[in-house]
Amino acid sequence: MSPPITLMVQGTTSDAGKSTLVAGLARCLRRRGLRVAPFKPQNMALNSAVTADGGEIGRAQALQALAAGVAPHTDFNPVLLKPSSDIGAQVIIHGHAVANLSARDYHAYKPTAMAAVMQSWDRVCGAYDAVLVEGAGSPAEINLRDRDIANMGFAEAADVPVVLVADIDRGGVFAHLVGTLELLSPSEQARVKGFVINRFRGDIGLLQSGLDWLEARTGRPVFGVLPYLHGLFLDAEDALADATADVRAGEAALRVIAPVYPRISNHTDLDPLRLHPQVDFHWVGPGQTIPPADLIVLPGSKSVQADLAWLRAQGWEEAILRHLRYGGRVLGICGGFQMLGRELADPLGLEGAPASVAGLGLLDIRTELAPHKQLRNVRGRLANLGGVGRSELLSADGAAVAGYEIHMGVSRGSALERPAVLLDDAGGTRPDGALSTDGRVLGTYVHGLFDDPEAVSALLDWAGLRGAATVDLAARREVDLDRLADAVEAHLDLDALLAAARH
Repeated sequence: MSPPITLMVQGTTSDAGKSTLVAGLARCLRRRGLRVAPFKPQNMALNSAVTADGGEIGRAQALQALAAGVAPHTDFNPVLLKPSSDIGAQVIIHGHAVANLSARDYHAYKPTAMAAVMQSWDRVCGAYDAVLVEGAGSPAEINLRDRDIANMGFAEAADVPVVLVADIDRGGVFAHLVGTLELLSPSEQARVKGFVINRFRGDIGLLQSGLDWLEARTGRPVFGVLPYLHGLFLDAEDALADATADVRAGEAALRVIAPVYPRISNHTDLDPLRLHPQVDFHWVGPGQTIPPADLIVLPGSKSVQADLAWLRAQGWEEAILRHLRYGGRVLGICGGFQMLGRELADPLGLEGAPASVAGLGLLDIRTELAPHKQLRNVRGRLANLGGVGRSELLSADGAAVAGYEIHMGVSRGSALERPAVLLDDAGGTRPDGALSTDGRVLGTYVHGLFDDPEAVSALLDWAGLRGAATVDLAARREVDLDRLADAVEAHLDLDALLAAARH
């Protein structure tokens, strides 16, 4: 078997378009009949996905796997860092948490992490025709070059050619590209085969003189200039930069708001609400006024106690109680579900100092964090959101739900006798989450709760939007992946890029 085609996409900045370009290239190569795998040696993100082999990887790699037509696997992202504070993170190796380390301690741990990266790299290269690698941040961060496993450190170890991508919409694109190249070592510079410019809008003819200068200045080709694709929807790797752009709602809108707490995780759970034509959705950040709404959603959190304290400091507790008094609905997902209970206990200090704090008290549950993280893909059905008895709930034939669980908490309490979701299990069904006795507060551990068209319509009906339009997130994602691939085919010299990747 011949060696696979390998290419690493590195960016001049965070959010330059690395994840997007890898996804687009993966779909293009799949169209050409190649078996393609994405690969990101080290990712730092709070948006993650559960893989087919029961581990956890960055959500961007799950999206890239979808673009490539393969099942997400832990080898596609062997090292995942989930920040728990400004100076520390949970370290996930081959899909499973192994430690909580400070930035300084992780630096010492990097040789061990690199060994895990190369193990995954060898397995992926042995199984696919092409492997598309995504870097992290910028390769020109001088303070991060020692023991680097995310960018050029990996590229040098694995002998992978590199293409640099820069976002022209940010401004200074030529300075970004030339400056990044200049800050690399001679061997790293030789590894860079050319450039891609991302998010261009305007007359390409006016850019041509700059492209000519860049090629003459660096001796490297510009493989193409990708246009700004308005309205492109792809799962965000981590940042809320694009997610904060609110989607214009229809005339009969349901008003939905959600807080952006400091350690928000898996905020992509709310993408179907953002995209729904009848939903007026708003993220509410620190210091912003909490507007009136029909539904408040508390998303996931990597540090539940700390984010709950932040909610209280921002005035959310009073706002939620007032919202409920006036007939509103509240929905919590994973960490947001835990916040809705009476108590949050972290006796082992898994997310900070050992402590037990009062929850919002809206559901009769107590949650205790435990070392073992639940990681599984799940399917099932919503319970009867309007029922009044436990027997009705357990026999309900509700809307289909498909999602995943990623949590360390174990919740107990009488509220669980009224589950929100009934999950398929080996022996039949397994109840999940809780619905308050008045039917206005709902919590669940299921990420992706809104992804299924049936589920989002049923939940919006519960929240007060009767006859909600159907929104199919999976279909929209496929359309936009094809749209992205079409743009890559039209605006990049793929043959030249692949030729560079073979050298």
